[in-house]
Amino acid sequence: MPGEWIKPQQVVLYMKARKEGYKQNVSAAKAGISERSGRNIEHNERIDPKRMLRWRSRPDPLKAVWESELKPMLEQTPALTAITLLEYLQSQYPGNYPDKLLRTIQRRVKQWQALYGPEKEVMFRQVHEIGRLGLSDFTKLKKVSITIAGKVFEHLLYHFRLAYSRWSFIKVTQGGESYPALAEGLGNALQKLGGCPAEHRTDSLSAAFKNLSLKDKEDMTVRYDALCRHYGMSATRNNRGKGHENGSVESPHGHIKRRIEQALLLRGNNDFENVSAYQKFIDNIVSQANRRNAKAIDSERKFLLPLPSRPSVDYTERRAVVSSSSTIEVRRVTYTVPSRLQGEALNIRVYDDRLLCYLGSQHVVTLERLHFARGSKRERQVDYRHVIHSLVKKPQAFRYSRLRDDLLPDANYQNIWLAIDKIMPSQEACRFIVGLLYLAATSDCEKALGEKVIAGLNAGHKLSLGCLQQQFCKELGSSHNGIQVKQHPLEKYNKLIPQQFQEVRHA
Repeated sequence: MPGEWIKPQQVVLYMKARKEGYKQNVSAAKAGISERSGRNIEHNERIDPKRMLRWRSRPDPLKAVWESELKPMLEQTPALTAITLLEYLQSQYPGNYPDKLLRTIQRRVKQWQALYGPEKEVMFRQVHEIGRLGLSDFTKLKKVSITIAGKVFEHLLYHFRLAYSRWSFIKVTQGGESYPALAEGLGNALQKLGGCPAEHRTDSLSAAFKNLSLKDKEDMTVRYDALCRHYGMSATRNNRGKGHENGSVESPHGHIKRRIEQALLLRGNNDFENVSAYQKFIDNIVSQANRRNAKAIDSERKFLLPLPSRPSVDYTERRAVVSSSSTIEVRRVTYTVPSRLQGEALNIRVYDDRLLCYLGSQHVVTLERLHFARGSKRERQVDYRHVIHSLVKKPQAFRYSRLRDDLLPDANYQNIWLAIDKIMPSQEACRFIVGLLYLAATSDCEKALGEKVIAGLNAGHKLSLGCLQQQFCKELGSSHNGIQVKQHPLEKYNKLIPQQFQEVRHA
């Protein structure tokens, strides 16, 4: 083959064919060599690669500076790179060392490091004992963008993995690397696995600790240790910046993310109706991967520790007093709550994706958690249903309310407000939009009502809140009108009166 040295076996085949009377071209074809190589063999002109001399084809361009300058610099500072050395030479000797010498210096530095450079860190492959180690880490999809109902969905993936059997569990996490995300993800993983490994390892969770005070860091460390003790596991962390110490979960990140990317290509789009649908999509992919290791997983389950009788505490607690605006503030995010809770102090359990609010020990409301966006001072999570019963009594408060834009539930209602504010008088516009929200809340017809009004605006129809109320309250009215009441004869009541009372009455 071109570019390869001729093997001794090929020489034997060629000479054997020649002795049998074949021509040079036929003998060369039998040996798999060219006809010219065959002639060289016959004239004993073939170069033996083992005896081939190694010599320079050109003068050493670094001869004047390598031993005297560059080598001492590397001995003093081994971390110097080839581009740094080239730029040094170009500044000291202008015009003598062009950029094309970079590859030469790179080879020379690489050779020096291999012969005289500092010792490198050695990776010691570990033997994974069955039932011993489970690992947790967070990762991010970088090559694809996921959208929920058309909006970009910022999230991480919590990944739990058993080192021995390679069983995996992934949970979609919206709040970054945090204790609630770790605790909830780990608890869900162990419940699905049906047991606990003897040891649980994470990285340093640098993103979770980055902006915490020393007291908060110590509190999180205590809580993490308590979480592992609850499940009977010993808690360990790898050293900061030593990702290979968590390699049994770090390396599989790439494999599982490639599976997700391929599944998205087969699916045809990256948009999901809600987070639950996206989580179900992830679960199916992980289940397919786990089936490949089913035998090892079944074997390891026999060596796992039993689950505790109750789940762990996988939330943080906050306390907030409901303001006169029917709002609370949690983690720099303002949330609305039902107006009947004004003035009450709520105990709030903060999970990764939700807030559970309690009045004393009584659960009163669950709120979808909104995570604080980078670069913004405050965020708001407003549900118009919490305040609409008060707003409908004073609709003019809508126009200049601080929550005005947040009270409009979607793009349809935002477009409705922009349109009617131009075509209706100020007071009438406020009464219409507030009445619309009240109708949507009380008749549970938010989406259909918004689409109906938008269609009317696009068609140029005159809007009437009364007509909309009649239309969307029709089902409720018809259910009452459909009740058939059969009136029985009143004389039948006489049979219920005892005989003696009837005689007294007639007397």
